Amino acid sequence: MSRDALDRLAATIAARRGADPDTSWTARLLAAGPEKAARKFAEEATEAVIEAVRGDRARLTSEAADVMYHLLVMLAACDVTLDEVLEELARREGTSGIAEKAARPAPEG
Repeated sequence: MSRDALDRLAATIAARRGADPDTSWTARLLAAGPEKAARKFAEEATEAVIEAVRGDRARLTSEAADVMYHLLVMLAACDVTLDEVLEELARREGTSGIAEKAARPAPEG
């Protein structure tokens, strides 16, 4: 999927906000709020993990597409844009994952 395709998908999801939940799955998820969108994302991510472990490329590809869609819905439900996520990825570019994780603030709790 190209960046253009992700942008189009994100725009379609944004356009569904406020649409009739009886006619749009995206509108239904957005109307249900961030918690429902997050649960659906987690469900799809788990299904992708299962297919990765099974080694079924075709099913993993399908589940990965579901994960990407539901990630964008969850982000939209939380008012986080695709551009914000891509900017964060760009900020991390060239930084070791180990160093980046070590530089994060400790979780509260």
